[in-house]
This record gives sequence, structure tokens and C-alpha cells, in this order.
Amino acid sequence: MKVGLFGGSFNPIHLGHLILAEEAKEMLCLEKVIFIPSHTPPLKKSEDIADSHDRYEMVKLAIKENPSFSASDIEIRRGGTSYTIDTVRTLKKEMPNTEFVFLIGSDCLKSLYAWKDVEELFRSCHFVIVKRSKFPSENVPNGFEKLDIPQVDISSRELRKRLREGKSISYQVPKAVEHYILERKLYR
Repeated sequence: MKVGLFGGSFNPIHLGHLILAEEAKEMLCLEKVIFIPSHTPPLKKSEDIADSHDRYEMVKLAIKENPSFSASDIEIRRGGTSYTIDTVRTLKKEMPNTEFVFLIGSDCLKSLYAWKDVEELFRSCHFVIVKRSKFPSENVPNGFEKLDIPQVDISSRELRKRLREGKSISYQVPKAVEHYILERKLYR
């Protein structure tokens, strides 16, 4: 079985994330893509990050219509700082006959070598770099695959800014996610 792993803060999840996952699923012939919201991202400032349970719920709402997508709360249940290698080690034990494909945006390339036990991580998963607008993907490390997908210029940071300013995020996140954010008064 070949499974995509898509980790991140998903703060909030948006249509760009969903398009990336769907394109990767089709282009890489993945059986499924597992979205893994982090509990506490190690390389991001903790300010302006919604509670991990809220981010997990938004992911579940966003992917509920796609049977090839699933959400895992593995990092949330573990608590503390979320290190990808810890998650991959656990998943490899739980799903021993699985080839894992780790999906990351080109915006993560500059910090990739700061990840915990990154060399072991590279041996454990096939890494696929997905080009993000405004972030170059020319310097893809050897052994990594580069995936060009349709570019959707949506960023979680910009969505949070729009919400703080009282602006609409319609058509940038799934409707159910928008309702969740507004009901819970997130990012205000």
C-alpha cells in the first residue's frame, strides 16, 4: 500500500491544501492521504495558532466528502512538540507493509534540515516537494521528487489576517470550515 502523509499546522486548512492532496493522490497513485495536524509545531511561533483540537476538527470537516482522505490525531494525542520522525516511527509500526510518501510544500525547504532526526526521516519516507507560489523549488535535495500542481495562492497566514480584519474567507476554505471558524470565533 502506498500512502501519502500530509502534516502541518493546518491553521486553518484551506482549499490549497485539499487541491495539493488530491493532485498528489492522483499523480503519485496513492491509495490514500492522511492529514496529520500538529499539536505544537516546533518551528513556528505559538502565537496565532488555534487550539490543536480545533484544527483537527476543521481538517475532519474539510475532508469528510473524500473517501481517499483521512485525518489522524496522532500528534495531538501524543501532546507536546510535534516531531515528524516520531509520527513516522509510530505509523511504520502500525502499518508495517506501507510505503509512506511525505508531502511537503516548497515553503518548508529552507527549514527541512532543522527537523529532528531528518536523515532517519529521509530513509523512512519518500519525500515529495510540492511547489508553492512565492517559494522556489529549484533546490530540491537529491532523492526527492518534485511535483508541479496547479497553483492556488491561498495561505493560512493571509486567511487569519483577513479574519482579524473582519473580512470574508468564503471560497478559500470549505464552507463547513468557514462556519466552524465563525461559530468558534477563531483567529479574532
